Order: sequence, then C-alpha cells, then structure tokens
Amino acid sequence: MKYQSQQVAKPYFIAALALFVGQIVFGLIAGLQYLHGTFLFPELPFDVTRMSHTNLLIVWLLMAFMGAAYFIVPEEAQTELYSPKLALVTFWVFLIAAALTIVAYLFVDYAHLAAITGNAILPTMGRGYLEQPLPTKIGIVLVALSLLFNVTMTLIKGRKTSINLILVGSLWGLALLFLPAFYFPHDTVKASFGWWWVVHGWVEGDWELILGALLGFILIKMTGVDREIVEKWLYIIIAMTLISGLIGIGHHYYYTGAPAYWIWLGSIFSILEPIPFILLIVFSFKMLMQRRREHPNKAAMLWALGTPIMAFLGAGLWGSMITLAPAQYYMHGTNFTAAHGHLAFFGAYAMISLAIISYAMPLLRGRTANSAAAQRWEMTGFWIMVLSMLVIALALTGAGIVTVILQRAADDPMSFMQVQDKSRVFFWVREFAGVGFFIGLLVYLRSFFIAGEYEYANEMKQALAA
Repeated sequence: MKYQSQQVAKPYFIAALALFVGQIVFGLIAGLQYLHGTFLFPELPFDVTRMSHTNLLIVWLLMAFMGAAYFIVPEEAQTELYSPKLALVTFWVFLIAAALTIVAYLFVDYAHLAAITGNAILPTMGRGYLEQPLPTKIGIVLVALSLLFNVTMTLIKGRKTSINLILVGSLWGLALLFLPAFYFPHDTVKASFGWWWVVHGWVEGDWELILGALLGFILIKMTGVDREIVEKWLYIIIAMTLISGLIGIGHHYYYTGAPAYWIWLGSIFSILEPIPFILLIVFSFKMLMQRRREHPNKAAMLWALGTPIMAFLGAGLWGSMITLAPAQYYMHGTNFTAAHGHLAFFGAYAMISLAIISYAMPLLRGRTANSAAAQRWEMTGFWIMVLSMLVIALALTGAGIVTVILQRAADDPMSFMQVQDKSRVFFWVREFAGVGFFIGLLVYLRSFFIAGEYEYANEMKQALAA
C-alpha cells in the first residue's frame, strides 16, 4: 500500500463481505420456500425474502466497487485521496441506509412502507432490483455523488492513467444509469424501457467496464506486464462492450409492446455480447504468460483468472442461450433466466470483487500477501464456491427445460404449480448446492483470521529442493 488514504477501502471491503453473507442466507431461505411455500410464512413471505436477497446483492457489489475505487484511484493517480474523511462519512451513510432498508423490508408491510416513504409523491417502488423506498434511492444518489466528487478530484490533481480514467468514467456511468430508477410511468412499455436501462445498462454495459478496470489493475500489479499492453487490450474490450451492450439492451424489448425492429437489433447485437468476455479470457491468460514477476498472492491471481472464465460461462454462454427472440419467446421468465442471472452475477461481478479484496486486504493489513496456510483456505473456498455455483446454474437450467417442455411449448400445457412440482428435484439440487456455496464462503472468510505473512524463504527452499 503506497498511500495512507487507501485505508478507507478496508471498511468498504469488510461491509461488502458481511452483506454477501446476508445475501446468501436469504438465498438459502428463498430456496427452501420454493420447496415449501409456507416455510417461515407469514413472518417472512417469499416476496420479502427474494427482495432482500437481490437488494443485498446490489448493495454489497456497490460497496466492493466503491472500496476498489478508493483503493485504486490514489495509487494510480500517485497522490492521496482528496478527502478520506468524506469517504468514511459516505461509508457510514451508505451502510446505515442499506441496513435500515433491509430492516424495513422485514418488519414493515411493503404497501405501508411505500405509503410512509413518499411513493405517492414520486412513484418509484415495486420493480425488481429497484424496490428501494424513495429516501433510499435519494440516499444512493447522494452517496454516488460523494464518491464521484472524491475520486474525480483525486484524479484531477494526480496522474491520469487509462485504468483510472476507465474506472472513474464507469463510476460516472453507473450513477447516471441509476437515474431512470426515478422514472416509473403508467405506460408499461415506457416503464419497461426505463427499468431495463438501469438493470441492463448496469450489468451488461457499465459494470463490465468496472470489471475490466479492476482486472487490468490487478494484472498490472501481479504480473509486471507493461501498462501499455494492458491498456490496449482494455480499450478493445471496452469498445466491444459498449457496441454490443448498449444496443443489445433491445433483447429485453421483444414482447413488451416496443417496435418490432428491436427483435432484429436485440438479437444481432446480443449475439455479440459474449465477445468481450472471450477477449477478457484471452487478455488475462496472455498477461499471465507474459508476466515478469511471480507474485506471492496466488489466491488473488486465482480469483483474477477465474473471473473471465466464469463471466463468459454465466453472461456469455448462458446469456446467449436465451437472448435470441425465438428462444426467449419460450424461455423468458423461466429458470433459464435464473440460471443465467446467478452464474453471470457471480462470475462477472462477485468474483472480480473478491479478486480485488483478495489482492488489497493483505496490503491494507500490512502484508505483501497472506500466509501460505491462509491462501490454501482461500483457494479451497474459491473452488467450493465455483463448483457449487456451476451446480446451481445446471439445476436451474434443468428446471427451465422442464418448464419449456411441459408448459411453454406443449400442445396441452400444464399449470404453473404442476410444472413446479415436476421441477422439485432440480430445486432440491439447487438448495444443496446453495448450502455448499455457503460453506465455501465461510471457508473463504476463514482465511482472513489466519495470521502471518507469506514466507519467501520457505518457497525458495522448496524450489531449490525440487
């Protein structure tokens, strides 16, 4: 760690991991409610469980992105953060607002929550991922403005690198793309347009730029490859992301009442969306082969190399399964979508967040890298989580196939509840894999409590003995 102000990233990373645990706990409860609809009802109905699960996902990823920005921007700019105090105030505002929102979901009826938080004045609630009350949404905007002011001022007074420009620029994009969350017209077609500009604009556009910037930073630091080589790759990846992602948003407009030309535009450009992830894989392994140093933080390198592979599988392969108009006609809203969503969010955004945390936290704790024992725990957690998530995606894909065959494409379609009953075996597999994922997360977290720094001397002895 080169600059003292980078320490403000630590509480963001710690909070992100705590919220990640909460997200998985609610996910496990939701999985049980798929199998037993009355589980914890009426104290914790399914709509609240799901809403808490998805909202915690968004909040912990944003926490991790903000922590990453506060860690990376000063180092890239070669200057202290503009205002560490503002960053800490922003952290507490964001954390308290997120906690109060989840508590409100759990203990206040959603309709009553909407009534007491001003939804009648400016209707914004009721849409997936954007269920937050109006005060929370305003708080998110204020937190984003605080972050942007802080990192932009740091960038202005320091060195301007491509990593910093991409990262700060994409954070501005993240904030701007959230503004349609305040637009909720009565016209369902217009509402769909606004909603997808937030959801798709984030996860299939702007967040991919954040992913690229974080991955580029990690690989520069860990491989010693020339910055110019990394930057050229990033510009190509970003160009493909923007070209495919922004127009590819049209695959959400197929059957919402939008003009028919979106069927062609959405299909054509959505087929291009896996290309940036393929380029990320090639980029990452090319940097590994051209490395000029062997970094002791092998766990962080594992996360960094695993990210583009899992991102391609979840966002690229599973996404392309459902993105063409003829396929989506049968698959939209089935568990194919859930399989894609789980694998894509984990592969692209959870894993890159865990990668930057894995790289930065030892430095923030005064170590070059964690001890070999700690890294073994962390890498074990990596493999358990990755394999569990693949099983979750396959189980949900199986449930999606059942729905398509028995309901969507059948001459005599079964009812929804009949299809759910036929899919139970896949939901059980998903639940057991979810427990496995949670165990993997706990194993990963265990690595943070193992003391000691990486010992170069032992590695040298082992290398000489070999």
